[in-house]
Formats: sequence, structure tokens, C-alpha cells
Amino acid sequence: MKIFLTILALLNGGYMLIDGIYVMLKGKYIGPEKPGPWANIFYKLNIDVFKLGPLFITFGILWLVWLYALWTNQNWTYIFGIIISILTLWYLPVGTLFSIIIFVILLTMKNKLGL
Repeated sequence: MKIFLTILALLNGGYMLIDGIYVMLKGKYIGPEKPGPWANIFYKLNIDVFKLGPLFITFGILWLVWLYALWTNQNWTYIFGIIISILTLWYLPVGTLFSIIIFVILLTMKNKLGL
């Protein structure tokens, strides 16, 4: 199960980190010109989504820190995983899906994962 969680967290966090760096350097996100459905949340708050590179970089790093915790059996792995999963729910659609899956696995398999 740790390998499955690692894949999801790497995809989620790795992509956010790379996309955050990319938008800061290029002024656009990787992929289509218009950002995904997650951007609508920020548009409603009158936030320029193309200025969110640091937010994406932060979330990417947080996911990678969680992976470190997961594989080194840190005592804060479980709660940090729950928090970062909840905080990433806005990242529609794929980030939301991955976060929900990780959240559910953490809740249901805490003891089996040794957390």
C-alpha cells in the first residue's frame, strides 16, 4: 500500500511542484492555455491564477515531505497526510481524486500502514 500511496503522492506533489515552477518561469501552466477546473475557485475570489506558482510549489514540497515521513516512519506522518489531503481538495479534478484516495486509505488502513 505504501507504494500505491507513493505513486499518488508523487503524481500529485511532483506535478504541482513542476507546474508551479513552470508557471513562474513561463507565465502559463503546463498543458492547455486555460487552467483546469480548479482555477474557477480562484477566479471567483478575484485571484489571478497565473500568480499562484509559489502556492503550487509549496503544495508540491509538502507532498514530498509527506512521502519522506511515510517512508521514514515519522510519528507525524498520519496527521500530516490527513491535513495535506484535505488542503489539496481544491485541485480539481485529478488532485482532488488523488487526495480523496489517500485520505480514505489513511483513515481505513492507519494500523496496517504502521502509522
